[in-house]
Amino acid sequence: MKSTNQYSLPGTAGAVPAIPTDLLIGDQWREGRERQRIDVINPSTGEKLTAVADATVADGIQSINAAASAAAAWAATPPRKRAELLRACFDKMVANSDWLARLISLENGKALSDAKGEVLYAAEFFRWYAEEAVRLEGEVSVAPSGANRIVVMYQPIGVSLLITPWNFPAAMATRKIAPALAAGCTCILKPAEETPLTAYAVAQIMLEAGIPPGVVNVITTTNPAAVVNAMLHDGRIRKLSFTGSTEVGRILLREAADTVVNCSMELGGNAPFIVFNDANLNDAIAGAMIAKMRNGGEACTAANRFYVQRGVYEEFTKQLVAKMGAVKLGEGCSPDTGCGALINRAAVEKIESLVGDAVKRGARVLLGGATQSGPGFFYPPTVLADIRPGSEILKQEIFGPVAALVPFDTVDEVVTLANDTEFGLVAYVYTNDLKTGLRVSERLESGMIALNRGLVSDAAAPFGGVKQSGLGREGSHHGIREFTEAKYIAVEW
Repeated sequence: MKSTNQYSLPGTAGAVPAIPTDLLIGDQWREGRERQRIDVINPSTGEKLTAVADATVADGIQSINAAASAAAAWAATPPRKRAELLRACFDKMVANSDWLARLISLENGKALSDAKGEVLYAAEFFRWYAEEAVRLEGEVSVAPSGANRIVVMYQPIGVSLLITPWNFPAAMATRKIAPALAAGCTCILKPAEETPLTAYAVAQIMLEAGIPPGVVNVITTTNPAAVVNAMLHDGRIRKLSFTGSTEVGRILLREAADTVVNCSMELGGNAPFIVFNDANLNDAIAGAMIAKMRNGGEACTAANRFYVQRGVYEEFTKQLVAKMGAVKLGEGCSPDTGCGALINRAAVEKIESLVGDAVKRGARVLLGGATQSGPGFFYPPTVLADIRPGSEILKQEIFGPVAALVPFDTVDEVVTLANDTEFGLVAYVYTNDLKTGLRVSERLESGMIALNRGLVSDAAAPFGGVKQSGLGREGSHHGIREFTEAKYIAVEW
């Protein structure tokens, strides 16, 4: 059934499909019981793009009904068939990558180059889990007593609630949907209300690729606390996979405890970027630009705190200022934009506060540091040197194009500084001494380390953090296991 409310990308004149703006529940696109709508804003201009359906608690329960009704048939679908459908999703998403990237840029504000990279990264999860769907192996062993065999099989965990953020609206959705479907689970996706169009577009692509109705459902809501709480307490949700802030993650964990829902949490980050004296500075600068400026800094993996050994501190700082100063700030869909808009006014105000606090405590502003006037939610690429201990910018996730630099002297000193945070998602290390690199990597309290690289994200790698950066892993073979339960059978033969 087609959605009665749709959004057409401006300037395409029917060349690309219209995007549904209603709730996807089972085999129907629905307006929602109250027929209220959520405005979708273009961060580059501050103007309204369209409006999408606003789900109530009753709509949330209806989405569980649809997912539960489809669950048995999907779990019984042969792995090869599930794999072929996921591969079809990959092919169709790649074929539609150009307009999907433009859509992401319009509703998120990110540079078109970042949006194009996201679409291909997002599609890769469909391809990877198409391959993993047929490789979910069990185990057989002899009990130590010799009395029986131990047989272990991995079965779908059940109906899964997937909650995703606005910063990677396509990739965060597919990174959860693909392993859930590969494992044999049905799901309900609740994307962020700031960027719902991408989620609905991906869902439409999946239906066109042959995913059966009810296997993937999508709801958007301005009342996530009530809707999600009701869904978690329904009793039929058996898996919660959430990507977002640590603060919200803590709340969801408390709510999920009431019905003992299995939880995966990908939460906040505060990534250190460590440069030693012996590092190749050209490589370190190139890596810093990726780690800091990818997605305009609006990434949980973004380099937050730059710790540079004193022997190369001035030169690294000089080169980073030159590189970041050459990045063009502008509207996301403009082809020459290097850094797009932030998601909303609150994001700009948060960065203004963090920069202001750092400067008040003695930091030097070497680039940027002041909001530009005009429409949209922009903050310029900014470099702050000599950040003082206790500055808020060293404690909080910046989520924007601001690099905060601190000099250091010894290995022990920088490891202590890097680990001095409640977060532990990713860390970046640059050195030409492999022994130093690996020793420091072992000591850093992070779930992921980028050693002489500015990028860690890969569908084939286990993505996740330690401490208050989350629970569980996404991607790789670890990701599909998150959506399964191990069943043990004691058997004699």
